[in-house]
Amino acid sequence: MSITVYIISSIIVFLFSGLLAMAGIGAAFLFVPLFYYLGVPLAEATPTALLLNVVSLMFAAFNYWRGKLVNWRVGLPVLIAAVILSPLGARLTPYVDKTILLSLFAAFLVFAGFMMLFAKVRAREKPLSYTAEAAAGAGVGTAAGFLGGLLGVGGGNFILPVLNWMGLDAKVAAGTTSIVVVFSSLSGFLGHATMGGIDPVFIGITAVMAALGSIVGSQLMKTKVSSAQLKKIIGILLWLIAARMIWDLVK
Repeated sequence: MSITVYIISSIIVFLFSGLLAMAGIGAAFLFVPLFYYLGVPLAEATPTALLLNVVSLMFAAFNYWRGKLVNWRVGLPVLIAAVILSPLGARLTPYVDKTILLSLFAAFLVFAGFMMLFAKVRAREKPLSYTAEAAAGAGVGTAAGFLGGLLGVGGGNFILPVLNWMGLDAKVAAGTTSIVVVFSSLSGFLGHATMGGIDPVFIGITAVMAALGSIVGSQLMKTKVSSAQLKKIIGILLWLIAARMIWDLVK
């Protein structure tokens, strides 16, 4: 891998780790396509993005936990299902045709962009029963864990709106999602790592930048850019990346 790729990747990781860690969803869904277009093979881009999710979100998750903004009763079923299914998705990645994998990722980016630009999820007026919470949590954890491991995205974009719908306060939903994504991303990364083919230098450099971005970037950007502006910027960026991927697939 060239020095240029290391430098550009480091800048990208630093910027987007800081921007997205505060939302509790991680930036892996941006890192995979951006790394791919820099020439990093999908087999390396996917596990690297998952590990960067772990590194950047650890700081945000710790702050949420310390602020008592994690609902363990709701989050635990999501976490268990996601951690179990994430390695399975990771294991299947090498066996899925590259075109299908990129098509799935493009579809995910379109969905994530829509959520960023237009979705206004309203919390339920009456919280679900414990049984319904556990069932819904296990369901979304299964889907998010499997797809997160397969695509290297962590699954936070699936989990966050569902937790809001289940009746959680927005901050508690973000805090609970961040905890789940840390563990599901780690589980998915370990599933990929056991298959080899990972560049330790690339992972080491980008991991350091993810940590710095999460600490420095989040503090600076939260006073410079409003939440609404940030969501619009990210949503448009996601759609631009998705459009480029779709164009490459159909041309």
